[in-house]
Amino acid sequence: MDNTALFKLGYGLYVLTAQSEGKDNGCIVNTVMQITSGEVPAGVVAVNKQNLTHEMIMQSGKFNISVLTTQANFDVFERFGFQSGRNVDKFAGFTGMARSENGPVYLTGGANAYLCFEVTGTVDFGTHTMFTGNIVDGKTLSEDKSATYAYYHKHIKPKPQTAPGGYVCDICGYVYEGEALPGDFICPLCKHGASDFSKRG
Repeated sequence: MDNTALFKLGYGLYVLTAQSEGKDNGCIVNTVMQITSGEVPAGVVAVNKQNLTHEMIMQSGKFNISVLTTQANFDVFERFGFQSGRNVDKFAGFTGMARSENGPVYLTGGANAYLCFEVTGTVDFGTHTMFTGNIVDGKTLSEDKSATYAYYHKHIKPKPQTAPGGYVCDICGYVYEGEALPGDFICPLCKHGASDFSKRG
């Protein structure tokens, strides 16, 4: 299968944030959707189970979504998408945020809106959990255009280096240095499998 065909779907890009036991964390996600309207609208987000943010949402039952824009700098994607909150404090030295009334922070720069969720249920999809939740608050922050997954790949994400050898992740650009990529290899940055890697050189 040509996995790049999936990039053509109408994904947005978001920073998902959570707070648990006094710690803040966040990660990049691309699967967020409003599912009902009304006085208290509801929505869903899908989160990789390997992400610390996933565990924090399971514990706290709350999360926020910051809608990223075409004006978001690549360092936002590096900070929230290319490192694990298990190893670093993703918010250390980060000033482009504020705390919402429900607890988690949201981004104030590079985002055009934020939404606050309270979890109402979960659906297990193997590698990911889909959290359903009531949208209890939200605000438009700017009129900047929302970034799509396709826009990110074309305009924001740096192109992989062309040095020969190894394998490069087609999703985030991580390079695996080695003669053979193990079939069960998982990218340490974006958590995609060996099928999303291409041989270099």
